[in-house]
Amino acid sequence: MNNLTMAVAQEFVRAINRQDVEALTELMTPSHRFIDSLDNAVEGREKMRAGWTAYFRLVPDYTIVIEESFCEGPVVAMLGSAQGTYAPQVELKPDKRWMTPAAFRAVIENGKIAEWRVYADNEPMRQLMTKHG
Repeated sequence: MNNLTMAVAQEFVRAINRQDVEALTELMTPSHRFIDSLDNAVEGREKMRAGWTAYFRLVPDYTIVIEESFCEGPVVAMLGSAQGTYAPQVELKPDKRWMTPAAFRAVIENGKIAEWRVYADNEPMRQLMTKHG
């Protein structure tokens, strides 16, 4: 179970790093739940398809770097960082680039991501949004 569980979580990260919304959607359960670092939750695969699409418009080069992973039953915890460029006008300018330490928690059910939780400091992105509108 742990190998499959870890493989599903790793594939989800690879899909994020490719900004591949279709692959992300395929990896989610229909009742998928996304929880951000402020404890805001979005439920439903189709809502998250729209959510990832919108996020990749704001941060078209968003990527996750995983340094350590742990698996216990259906849960995978991943530690590393998140990074990208705030680019609502599709201009990838160095002064709009950010990076922050991050942790991710995936709950796997039947080979799909049932829950994806992000633990990260959103302040670097908030500051860019305030500064650059």
